[in-house]
Amino acid sequence: MVVDWRVVWAKSVHDPQGRLTHWLPLQQHLDDSAAVAGRLVDEWVSPQVLDRVASELPDGVDGVRALACWLAGVHDVGKASPAFVVQVPVLADRMRTAGLDARPGLLSHPSRSRVNHALVGHLAVSGFLAVRFGSARSVVAEQMASVVGSHHGVPPERLLLQEVGRERELIGEGVWDQARQFFLERASAGVDLARYPDVRLSRPSQVLLTSIVILADWIASNAEFFPLLQAHEPPEDFDMAARLEFGWKQVGLPSRWRPQRLGSDVDSVFRARFNPTAVSARQVQKAAVEVAAAAERPGLLIVEAPMGAGKTEAALLAAEELAAKFGADGVFVALPTQATTDAMFGRVRRWLDVLPGRDGPVSVTLAHGKASLNDEFAGLVREGWYATNGKDDETPVVAHHWLCGRKKGVLATFVVSTIDQVLFAGLKSRHLMLRHLGLAGKVVIIDEVHAYDVYMSQYLHRVLHWLGAYGVPVVLLSATLPAERRAELLAAYDGGPHPVRRDLGYPVIAASGGVPARSLPLPATGTDVALKRLPDDLEALVAFLREHLADGGCAVVVRNTVTRVQETAERLEAEFGVEHVTIDHSRFLACDRARIDRSLLVRFGPTGDRPSLHIVVASQVVEQSLDVDFDVMVTDLAPMDLVLQRLGRVHRHRRVRPAAVARAWCAVVGVEDWSAEPVRAVPGSRRVYGEHLLLRSAALLVDRDVLALPTDIAPLVQRAYDADTVGPESWKSAMTKAADTAAEQATARAGAAKTFLLNEVGSSRHSLIGWVRAGVGDADDSASGSAQVRDGAESLEVLVVQRDAAGGLLTPPWIERGGGEPVPTDLPVEPAQARVIAACTLRLPVAMSHPGVDLDVITALESNCFGSFESSPLLRGRLVLVLDENRTAEIKHGKADFRLTYDPHKGLVHERG
Repeated sequence: MVVDWRVVWAKSVHDPQGRLTHWLPLQQHLDDSAAVAGRLVDEWVSPQVLDRVASELPDGVDGVRALACWLAGVHDVGKASPAFVVQVPVLADRMRTAGLDARPGLLSHPSRSRVNHALVGHLAVSGFLAVRFGSARSVVAEQMASVVGSHHGVPPERLLLQEVGRERELIGEGVWDQARQFFLERASAGVDLARYPDVRLSRPSQVLLTSIVILADWIASNAEFFPLLQAHEPPEDFDMAARLEFGWKQVGLPSRWRPQRLGSDVDSVFRARFNPTAVSARQVQKAAVEVAAAAERPGLLIVEAPMGAGKTEAALLAAEELAAKFGADGVFVALPTQATTDAMFGRVRRWLDVLPGRDGPVSVTLAHGKASLNDEFAGLVREGWYATNGKDDETPVVAHHWLCGRKKGVLATFVVSTIDQVLFAGLKSRHLMLRHLGLAGKVVIIDEVHAYDVYMSQYLHRVLHWLGAYGVPVVLLSATLPAERRAELLAAYDGGPHPVRRDLGYPVIAASGGVPARSLPLPATGTDVALKRLPDDLEALVAFLREHLADGGCAVVVRNTVTRVQETAERLEAEFGVEHVTIDHSRFLACDRARIDRSLLVRFGPTGDRPSLHIVVASQVVEQSLDVDFDVMVTDLAPMDLVLQRLGRVHRHRRVRPAAVARAWCAVVGVEDWSAEPVRAVPGSRRVYGEHLLLRSAALLVDRDVLALPTDIAPLVQRAYDADTVGPESWKSAMTKAADTAAEQATARAGAAKTFLLNEVGSSRHSLIGWVRAGVGDADDSASGSAQVRDGAESLEVLVVQRDAAGGLLTPPWIERGGGEPVPTDLPVEPAQARVIAACTLRLPVAMSHPGVDLDVITALESNCFGSFESSPLLRGRLVLVLDENRTAEIKHGKADFRLTYDPHKGLVHERG
């Protein structure tokens, strides 16, 4: 009997009653996938990615295309197996009539779900290539087979492959072997596989090929792009050229960015990109471009320069040069927090608006858990193939409909994200290869690199290791780094030890690969900040501010805990008036926090409309990436690098200031007793930062009366973090004990991070088998997802609504947009209102998130369950806090006993019952 292999099915669609409505033959889906893979390589995949894989093939980029098309053309060959085809009885019956018999009872076989088509495909490809190449050359056969086995985002496990290989009835023998052989031979026609038996594909190349196959499969599986057959239609021969053109046009992927070298006139480029009225680019910006232009191969640049020196612009200019030189066609910018990421998105958008090298709109995305709530990004997203934000077809950037979501969003040409999205590339997780592709074709910029702790740094180091293996140019930014930290980052990228250099000067651009560091002269003008050490007493604080704001001015008080922020603000409001005090911390609704941050930029930014008298009382939220400027500062004692970061917000911009603050002043508070030996920070600060770094910071500040910025930045940070003794001899015992404790905790945190940490690249003999063994499953940008790459559990997050007098629900009445509107409890929440409610997220205090209490808090909150919320993707599954008419709520269950009050001016206040 001659079998019509076209009856082997790959895709099926059923109506709500379970009746088959559409289907597609396996042969057609494999053809579609191979054709799409070819288009991806030809028109969309970054030249940087192609060159990386091509370097391991005898036929270069042509070989990348050939292998990508072949692998996509066989990726679903495992569907030619009884375990798969019995899932749709009507299609299995057709195949049985054609001579491919699968026993119907296999549908309930206990092992059928384990014998998935990806694993069957792995075994089939491995066997096929072993015969083609010879068993002695089985390394590349297994490597290529593992690409097929990984096309659903999880590479196979060795033991599972062995177990599946023994399930012969489910895999199918005889005619089933012939079926798989037919599809493998068919895909091999016109492909010279004989070129590759001695090839050794590194794991990075296997990962990149797998990602291309996954994308080709996803595109070819979309019935809007590649239509299916009606249920009753027999297999037919499609016009492949027309089918591909239709499908590819429907996908409508944006054009590539084709970066251009900047040349020697950096001043002109700077004016064109950032500031038409500027006389010239700053020295750090020129130096960054010069170092990038001189690089002979992709590498890591670390730019250390004072706060406000223009590091962001330096990184973007360097990224243009590096991209043009090494074939990258995108830029990935990562920052510590959602707030700093939102602020950076606007700056990157403005850069993209004037960026040359586009044949049409290029794709951009904002990647973090609340990206949909960012107004500027939301303006780019609408129904249709892409958004033009109200502009004509010449709009520079688009938010593409297909390049969105947690798996595909990072594939956009330009990405602005929280650091989590980069760290996820070091987390063993499903579809990890797509995250790697999203980084491998770009220049990666990571801002505020000093802000990442021991736990996060394990992931950062591992990601840098892989980026180095991919040949991805990386630019790291920091006000300054300890010499040991700089050496660790360079060693991670280079994949080997790096000397600790303490003699590089400051500002400096350090580079990997043995490239000499570039030291720069300090700015001719700086800021001398007069220091005053005050007791931790609110009356002393009031007196200091009264003295220095006698002629007016703008002050900032930075506290290390939210509780201290609120206590301080209450006293200052009583003294100076509520209208003269702004409070900013992490315990506001997300929309309120965004409003506050915007108001800070409006009033205290470079061109701000400054009030004559004002005091901002804030937590650490003001120390990162907010371009704000104050006349005088009060700060809790913190690690030295963070104290310096905070001081970067004092006299940041040139302006005329009131006489009493014509000189920059900073009072350091938050210690138990400045005359004690040693000087200890208050307990709340020790809980946040640990005692070791706070003691060293206190030792460096206890006798200082002036800090010269930026001159003192690098020396102070190096002394704060090196192993040399600082402080009086009488402090030594306490400091030694604190250092030992810190070292023990660092070792424990580094060990904890390794649980789901991706392995190093490894030998070129390795396949993808077991690549993400014992992983976390899906990684996402929710709070729980971020906790996988951040140290310690995030505090609980809730959505906030309010009861009205009749017992109904309202959106919070005080919010700027959509406030005070009735919220349905049974009928679906409209999308526009769901977006308003989703912006009303709130972090609960850490005291409510401790183990032993958190589950009781969750149980209490779960009583606020509304069917209307479950109908919305933005609200589904979220905890809800319902405030009464007075904006209060009680949380009582088990060990949880809390009274919460929300004040739009002060944020959330909690009391224990």
